[in-house]
Amino acid sequence: MGASSYSVRPLDESTWPAFAALVERNNGIFGGCWCMGFHPEGVGQDTTAELNRDRKLARVCAGTAHAALVFHGGECLGWCQFGTPGELPRIKSRAAYEKGQTAPPDWRIACCYVGKGHRRQGVAAAALAGALDLIAALGGGTVEGYPENADSVPAGFLYNGALSTYEKLGFLRNRKIGKHRWVVTKLVTPESA
Repeated sequence: MGASSYSVRPLDESTWPAFAALVERNNGIFGGCWCMGFHPEGVGQDTTAELNRDRKLARVCAGTAHAALVFHGGECLGWCQFGTPGELPRIKSRAAYEKGQTAPPDWRIACCYVGKGHRRQGVAAAALAGALDLIAALGGGTVEGYPENADSVPAGFLYNGALSTYEKLGFLRNRKIGKHRWVVTKLVTPESA
C-alpha cells in the first residue's frame, strides 16, 4: 500500500462510520479521547469515552468538527484534524505559545492520527496535505500547526504530527514553544471558483 492508493475525504456524517470504526479499532484513541482534546469541551476526569464520542458526533453533525480522513478503499486509516481557533482553542504549550503570538491564525492543525499497522506509510502526509486542500476549499488563510521533532517522541504519540512532515508540505518554523515542539505556519491560497 502506498500514498498513491490513498484518497482523502472530509469528516462529515457520511464518513462518520469509517472514522468511528478507526477510533474503536484503536481503543478510543489515547484512552477514549475521540479527538476531542483540542475542542472547547476538552477531555479529562469528568469525561468518558462514550461522552467524548457523543460530543464528537454532535460537532460533526453541527459542522464544527473538521478533519481530512485518509482512506484506502473503504477503510479509514488516519486523519488530520483542523479548525478555526474558536473550534480548537486548546493547544499544548499554551503559555509559551501566547508569549510569542502576534496574530491569531485563520486555521489550526490539531490532531494528526494514524491507526496501528499503518504508520510510516505516508498516511500522515496524505492527511496533512488533504487538510490543506480542504482549508483552501473553505477560503484558505494562515494555517498554524504545532508539530514535534519526530526523533524525540514515539510515532504513536506524535498527535500534533512530525515537524518534518509539515516542512515537506511548505510550512515554515515560526518559533519554538517546547523542548521539541514548534509553531509552524503556512499561507493557504483559497481554491479558485
